Amino acid sequence: MKLLGENIRKLRQARGLTQQQLADKMGASNYTTISKWESGSNSPRGGDLVELSKLFNVSVDELLGINSNVTLKTDYKFIPTAISAGLPIEVDGITETKTISIPDNIMGRWAGNKDIFITRINGDSMNKTMPDGSLIAVRPVSSINEIKDDDIVVYSNGYDYSVKYFYDDKDNKRYVFRPHSSDRVFADDIYYYENCNDLKIHGKVVLYIVELDWKWQ
Repeated sequence: MKLLGENIRKLRQARGLTQQQLADKMGASNYTTISKWESGSNSPRGGDLVELSKLFNVSVDELLGINSNVTLKTDYKFIPTAISAGLPIEVDGITETKTISIPDNIMGRWAGNKDIFITRINGDSMNKTMPDGSLIAVRPVSSINEIKDDDIVVYSNGYDYSVKYFYDDKDNKRYVFRPHSSDRVFADDIYYYENCNDLKIHGKVVLYIVELDWKWQ
């Protein structure tokens, strides 16, 4: 049971929990229960194993070290509607969401960030950066001031959503959303300051994922 104890410790520390905090979440009387689990001097019972697997989003087999090493994963909000990486497309409001589970080692420094949502891109206007069908991790923003030139953003004008590089062309008082494509058919999408009341930037793309074996719930 030494491997089980090591996995519990690894998962606890990855989530930034103290032994007492994990004990509280597990309904244990105090931290010594967790300490004994991690040292291997005692082991969680079946019900506790199930609760630990739910808490850390891993299988019981992974906790026990059966067949594979434990893989840290986090659930994120998943928007099943594909966002256009071509011409802006009409989306009837992004309201439907599911849950997608992505390994922390794929998300890197963004792992565990619950503000991030995941969606998919559709089209080739960004294919020099990320191919059609990629999953993108988007960090929401509340203001255009949070965005800087060369950021990749998800934006909309009314219900027309798209993904492009962002540039603030202050000299000409306009916002430019620029494709990065091998197909020259794609052109800049431009909004002048005085005529962009319906323009909204929903977030910055912080990561894209290709050929990930994901699941949503």
